[in-house]
Amino acid sequence: MTVKSPNPIDIHVGARVRMRRFLVGMSQGRLAEQLGVTFQQVQKYEKGTSRISASRLQTIANVFEVPVGFFFENIADNSHLESDPLSDAADASLLTQDGVALNRAFVRIKSAKVRRSIIELVKLLADDCDESLLDRASDMDIRGLRSH
Repeated sequence: MTVKSPNPIDIHVGARVRMRRFLVGMSQGRLAEQLGVTFQQVQKYEKGTSRISASRLQTIANVFEVPVGFFFENIADNSHLESDPLSDAADASLLTQDGVALNRAFVRIKSAKVRRSIIELVKLLADDCDESLLDRASDMDIRGLRSH
């Protein structure tokens, strides 16, 4: 028995539902109540494992106060369907609670100079974190060799 993988469009639409839900600060349970389904069904929609019907998508759009087309943004060309719909860093960061919190705080900063400084700081921290992980990994390899 083969397991059918979700359609890339269903995955993309589900990811956009999740992103919008995070942006408005709504739980899966609350969205489920609004739709008259279980929160598990909302999880399936967001993962793309359950296809969202046209009428249900219209209801979701109404709940989030966005046009239905919002859920299809960024999939205009077919080449994008072959890639992971979450590969876009901006969309992916908005799919986490931390990403939403960071974005909300960031857009409230009025000074463009301060915003640019924060971006540079985050880039430095990310680079430092990557180097730290590499250093730790090589240290672990060295320690592993010494213990043998």
